[in-house]
Amino acid sequence: MTPALPHQGGPPDEPRRPAEDGRHKARRRALTLLIIGLLIGVPAGYLVISANQSRNSGKDKEAKYSATGLSAGWPSKVQRRLYQVTVPHPADHVAYYETNNWKTSRLYMQFSTNPAGLDSFLEIMGTRRDQLKKDDITIGARDRKVSGWHFTGPGPWWGLTHAQKNPAPTQDVVVNLSDPDNPMVYVVSRTVP
Repeated sequence: MTPALPHQGGPPDEPRRPAEDGRHKARRRALTLLIIGLLIGVPAGYLVISANQSRNSGKDKEAKYSATGLSAGWPSKVQRRLYQVTVPHPADHVAYYETNNWKTSRLYMQFSTNPAGLDSFLEIMGTRRDQLKKDDITIGARDRKVSGWHFTGPGPWWGLTHAQKNPAPTQDVVVNLSDPDNPMVYVVSRTVP
């Protein structure tokens, strides 16, 4: 049998702590619960907010890439550079739609501008206004169906095809000059990836 060790007392010069009263104990427990709540609640709240942002971002991307037909707004700078399509200043009613597959990628774009904007657009593309041909609807039936364009309203309608060697894109352009001060421009730029 092992002899019992003597109990060691506290240092003689240290005063004894008084027993904890009920109010102090309740305050200490409340503070402990608050700290635990914050340690759990703040990260949980962050996770909920982050998850909602992530889900909303996915919905935005899904809406963008599942869109069919033209969407109001400007194509990105990368799209404009890839398809070699500029939007002149000033421009209104700008809308676009992009399709991609293993064979051909297309950018459909429309906008209205003024006569100087039309000249600038054609010049940057590498053509001139005198190359437009009256009543020449260069955008084919397939592309009209995809974009929802119907070139049946009041004209005159003018068109041209700006063909380039691959990999540079080829652009089909149709211009509605029923209001000569505000021509409406329709473009299909296609490229082979």
